[in-house]
Amino acid sequence: MNNYQRTIAIVCGGDSSEHDVSLRSAQGLYSFFDKERYKVYIVDIKGLDWRANLDDGTTAKIDRNDFTFIDKGKKVIFDYAYITIHGTPGENGILQGYFDLIDLPYSTSGVLVEALTFDKFVLNQYMRSYGVSVAESILIRRGYENLVSDEEILEKVGMPCFVKPANDGSSFGVSKVKNIDQLAPALRKAMMESDEVMVEQYLDGIEISIGCYKTKEKSVVFPATEVVTNNEFFDYDAKYNGQVQEITPARIPDDVAKRVAEVTSTIYDILHCNGIIRIDYILTPNGEGGLKINMLEVNTTPGMTATSFIPQQVRAAGLNITDVLTEIVENQF
Repeated sequence: MNNYQRTIAIVCGGDSSEHDVSLRSAQGLYSFFDKERYKVYIVDIKGLDWRANLDDGTTAKIDRNDFTFIDKGKKVIFDYAYITIHGTPGENGILQGYFDLIDLPYSTSGVLVEALTFDKFVLNQYMRSYGVSVAESILIRRGYENLVSDEEILEKVGMPCFVKPANDGSSFGVSKVKNIDQLAPALRKAMMESDEVMVEQYLDGIEISIGCYKTKEKSVVFPATEVVTNNEFFDYDAKYNGQVQEITPARIPDDVAKRVAEVTSTIYDILHCNGIIRIDYILTPNGEGGLKINMLEVNTTPGMTATSFIPQQVRAAGLNITDVLTEIVENQF
């Protein structure tokens, strides 16, 4: 290591409804990183206001020309950015493009993969071409709502269904629609978060979430987490306000757990991901006494608080989250 201490920015905040959730992930990551090996700063970005949090409780303005800042008269230059923004601009390729331009390594996948995984509808169509099972869905764009009729939605997607922002990283704006009269209000709610809305088939089954990361030396798929909630679905309150039971490892047969891990590893490779991703699935009866694995979405900046899925799964795998983060960072040097 040559006694060189890399300087890492944990980049959080962003411009979505989950700005404050991202700050909590940043605090979690800060607690996990090896402080002897790395000098770590939390960088909070919102709009054009980018600031590094300093040890004395003050902040320093980030120079967006080169992603540096001045502390006590000295210029601080980052070696690596760990992105933990949920939503734009950290989960859709925008920030990744900026870091590519200034040649700063970062923790997520590249611009194309981020843009692809951020758009749930486009991702589903893309993964379907590789044989991955996904729910039926219809895309509705703002201003073009009349191009899709209620009858078309009923025929292709059915009821109940989910209405959700197609390209937003948060849990806001999602509705479970049980009849056609609820569709228009649900569309309006979703379009408060995104100009494109996905109407998606409801799949009744076991919801699970599973993390994965790969380096030059290894491929790691964590034990899956089973998501059980009495809410209509895994909404914001279930996710962040404790209205959910998270069971790790998931209560699924060993052969199903193995297949889920294999599918997860394959999707990681198809997309050519980088760093930790988390994939959400619904397991439904396949008609033959087994379970069908249906992909819901790929999350490239999963929550990283102490109680988030990924830290839970790291512990269940018998691994140390500090070591995992070190492997992910050092993989790019």
